[in-house]
Amino acid sequence: MTNLDPNQIPPSPAAADAQNATPHRAPDDTEEIYYEGSPLLRGSLGKGFLWIFGGLLLIALSIASPIMKWPLPWWLCLALAFIGFIFIFVPLIRSRTIRYRVTNYRIDYERGLFGKNIDTLELWHVEDVRFNQTLIDRLLGVGNITVVSHDETMPLLVMHDVPHSRQLFEQLKQRIIAVKRSRGVMKMDPG
Repeated sequence: MTNLDPNQIPPSPAAADAQNATPHRAPDDTEEIYYEGSPLLRGSLGKGFLWIFGGLLLIALSIASPIMKWPLPWWLCLALAFIGFIFIFVPLIRSRTIRYRVTNYRIDYERGLFGKNIDTLELWHVEDVRFNQTLIDRLLGVGNITVVSHDETMPLLVMHDVPHSRQLFEQLKQRIIAVKRSRGVMKMDPG
């Protein structure tokens, strides 16, 4: 058995990596998605009910006109029925033409049916974030998050009918503080 001097023992691979490593951790620029999706249709139940009721009323009017001998021409009855069907699908179309993508650095707000418009709000621009959930919203499992910012293109963003909205609100609050600290942004109160 040979006696080894501790100074002559070769370092382990982990110790060698630690000696060659930089003194600071590598920046973590990976983007983590907190929420991505459209407003839930069940969240716009009240407004959607009015559209559906109006559509059914127009369809009923177009069907009842020939039966009740009202003086409406056939083409007007057909147009009323067509408009009624469109009214029925308005809540579905409205909820599917909006999409939110909330990450740990930004909020993307996409809207449009055939063409698409996307606005991006960087979290370090956010001044305030608010949460609103009515009793009906609580029963349906949705809520609204309002984001107030210093962004010129999107100073106010209201994300309607978002599922798990309270959890998303809490994540946003914490992440906004962390992003502002990392960028050195300080809030200055006048006066």
